[in-house]
This record gives sequence, C-alpha cells and structure tokens, in this order.
Amino acid sequence: MELTFTDALIFFILVIGNVIFGASFIRKNKTSEQFTTGAGRIPGWAVGMSIFATFVSSISFLGLPGKAYSSDWNAFVFSLSIPAASYAAVKFFIPLYREIGSVSAYYYLELRFGAWARIYASACYILTQLMRTGAILLLLALPVNALFGWEVKTIIIITGLAVILYSMLGGIQAVIWTDTIQGLILIAGALVCALFLMFSMPEGPGQLFRIAAASDKFSLGSFGTSLRDSTFWVVLFYGLFINLQNYGIDQNYIQRYMAAGSNKAAKSSAIFGSLLYIPVSALFFFIGTSLFAYYTARPELLPAHLQQPGTGDSVFPWFIASGLPAGMTGLLIAAIFSAGMSTVSTSLNSTATIVLTDYYKRIFNGKAGEKESMLVLRIASTLTGITGVIIALLLVGVESVLDAWWALASIFSGGMLGLFLLGYISRKARKTDAVLGVIAGVIVIAWMSLSPLFFTEGKLLEFRSPFHANLTIVFGTTVIFLTGFILSHLLSKKSKTVKKKT
Repeated sequence: MELTFTDALIFFILVIGNVIFGASFIRKNKTSEQFTTGAGRIPGWAVGMSIFATFVSSISFLGLPGKAYSSDWNAFVFSLSIPAASYAAVKFFIPLYREIGSVSAYYYLELRFGAWARIYASACYILTQLMRTGAILLLLALPVNALFGWEVKTIIIITGLAVILYSMLGGIQAVIWTDTIQGLILIAGALVCALFLMFSMPEGPGQLFRIAAASDKFSLGSFGTSLRDSTFWVVLFYGLFINLQNYGIDQNYIQRYMAAGSNKAAKSSAIFGSLLYIPVSALFFFIGTSLFAYYTARPELLPAHLQQPGTGDSVFPWFIASGLPAGMTGLLIAAIFSAGMSTVSTSLNSTATIVLTDYYKRIFNGKAGEKESMLVLRIASTLTGITGVIIALLLVGVESVLDAWWALASIFSGGMLGLFLLGYISRKARKTDAVLGVIAGVIVIAWMSLSPLFFTEGKLLEFRSPFHANLTIVFGTTVIFLTGFILSHLLSKKSKTVKKKT
C-alpha cells in the first residue's frame, strides 16, 4: 500500500529527530562514567520510565499483539510475575549493588566465587543481549516493510547501522531520556489503537468481546500440571525467573540503578518502571485480541497472505499502515521505531560496558585511561550492533519472534540467576560448590535445549527433554542453586567432622 505524504513526513522527522537528539549527548560523554551511568545524576522518575521503555520495546509493542492475535492471553501471565521480581530487586539487589559501587552487575560474583564466575555470567549476558538485539531489529523491520514495501533484510541492515552510530555517541543519558519521551508516545499510541479498534467494529464494541469470547481469546492458558505445554504455571514460573534475572542481575537495569541519584530514587524507579508495564502489556494483548475480532468481522480488509498461519506478528503493522487515519500511522510507526532503536542502543551500551569492565580492564589494561576506555566502549558497541544485525537476518521467517526470543533468552541466560542466588543466600557456598553447581546446571540446560533438535527418531527419543523450552531457565537456575547449596552444607559438615576427629 502507499503511505500518505503526511505519514511519511512525520515518520522521517521523528526518527531522524530521535537520532539527532540521542547523538547530541556526545558533549556529555567525555568520560566512561558519563557514558555508562550518566555520572549518577539522572532523576529517578526518568530512570523508571526508561526501565519501563526497556521492557516495552518493539518486542512487546508488536510481539504481544501478534501473540494474542494468533492464540490467546497465555503470555500475559508473564507480566503477572513482575511484582514479586521488582520487590526482590528493591529489597535485596539495589542496596547490594549501590553498596558495592561497581557499574558491572557481575563484580559481586567475583567477590563471592572468583573471576571465573564473573566471566561466566557476563558471557551469558552478552549472548542474551545479542539475541535480544536481533529480535528487536527484526520486529522493527516489519512495520516499515508494511509501510514502504522495502525488503525486510535491507531495513534490518540500515536500522542496525543507524543504531550503532546513535549508541556510540549518545551513551546512557541519551538512552534514558529518549526512552522517557518515546515511552509516553507509545502508551498514547497504544490507547488510540485500542479505542479505534473498539469503535470500528460494525456492530459496536460489544461485538469485539463476543467474537473474542466465542474463540476463547481471553484465556490465560490451561491450569493443568503439564510441563510440556505452555500452561498458566509454565509461563508464570518462566516469568518469575526471567524477571528476577531482569531486575536482579541484568546489566541493563543495574546501570539504571547506578544512574539514579540516590538509593531511594533507584528503588522508586524500579517499582514505577516495573509496575507500569503490567497494565500497558495488558493493553497490547487487548490490541491483538481486538485485531482478531476486527478482521473476523471484516475479513475483506485483511490480505490473503496475512490470513495464513504464522503471520500474526505482521497483522498489527498492516493495521497501522492501512487502518489508522492519516498522520496517526506515521506517528505510531515512528514511535515504535524510535523506541526500538533506543532499546537496541541500551543493549549495545550495556554490552559495551561489560566488555570494558569485565574483560578489557581485567585482562588487558587495568589502568586504562579515559581516552582508551571510551575507544573500547565505542568499538564494543559497533561489534555488538553488527552481530545483532546478523542474528536478525537469521531470524527472518520465524513463526513468532516472541516465542523465539523467549526460548533463546531461556537458553543463553545460562542459569546465571542460580549462581547469584547461591552467592547471596548461602553464605557457606564457596568456589568449588559454585563450580560444580554451574557444571550441573549447564548440563541440564544443554540437554533441554539441544535434545529436541537432535534426538528426533528411534531410541534417542527416549532421552529427549519432555519439558517446554521456557522451563530451561527454571530448571537450569534451580539445579545450579540446589547443587551448590547442598554441596556447601555437606562439605561444611564433613569439614567439621574431620576437625573434631583431629
């Protein structure tokens, strides 16, 4: 379809303006501390809005409606686990990190178990961010493809290059302030879409709910005990573990906690940013359900190729491009695009920070000056962006980007949350306990991740993981923690017994 001149103008002005605004912070990034934490002078409310926007990104704005359109509200259960995770962050993790004073989320692991633990966790984090960057870049390309007809892979490459430039210049201050602006625009845009869909039904808003209810589109999933399917409980436990990881040990969030001006500001930002996501994510799911009802009532408005299975992620971009009034389309697409760019920039910034603090300064030059540190940060941002582009290109054609991202995040997290919990909860746990726990956890993660791919026939089927892919992080984390915890207590008792005998 053809985009109106007004929409195209609004789109390009806002996107280019967002890049220029982010790049303008280059003047405030003369030191590595300014680049990574804004020197700890950013207001708590802005940090909280940035935490919210990081959660939203294009994965939520496009992936959640796509998921609700294709199935139901089962994935919304993920959001219901957020309060418990944010409480843990406020109660335990934020005071810990701000007391330690390191910008690296993984410095604490080195204090507890040695350098290997820090390297292991940071490597898992980098892998997770690379996959996240690829997923977001792909989702950013879908609405632009619907609007302009440009080839998806071309859009991914161009967007990736723009974000690399943006992240190298703007630093964390650019990320947080652009997140704040775009988060507000995204909420307003989502509300407008939901209202427009409701009142565009041929028989009024009531028809939307009748069609959705008849197809069981509001279902939160089965409450059965199956661990093979995406039941309510599987998604809830997955969400609890992933969100504990997000708010407790994810470098993206730790940098924001450190960017806040005080402990109180850091805690309030975590609460505000996390709880705001719950109603907004419900709004996204409602949009997906509304799209299902809208195109069920008016099937002639949906092209034949989007009526095929596996096209759910593309329906909302099509509606934005074809169903909204002139001007609103360009505004909404620009908001999604800019917010996605900000989120990718966050991943690039946090990954570069880890490369500098956990690798370069530890291995190559612990006394690196500001000029050298800034060079490392910018090179690392560039390489991370290029790798993310490659991953996005490989993800083109997957049935659900949200499912792919959840599965990959579960795998590449490496169960590092278990290592953190072991170090924090068990004071008796030492290096040997942690090493053995990680080995056991990695074996479980490898089995759950790889056996469905390779054990596909014959007797090998007996050894295939019978569990849902989202449970990988749940089991991996649990095995690491329990193995280390049990061994620490057994070895402690054995040591006491030996001492008594001697």
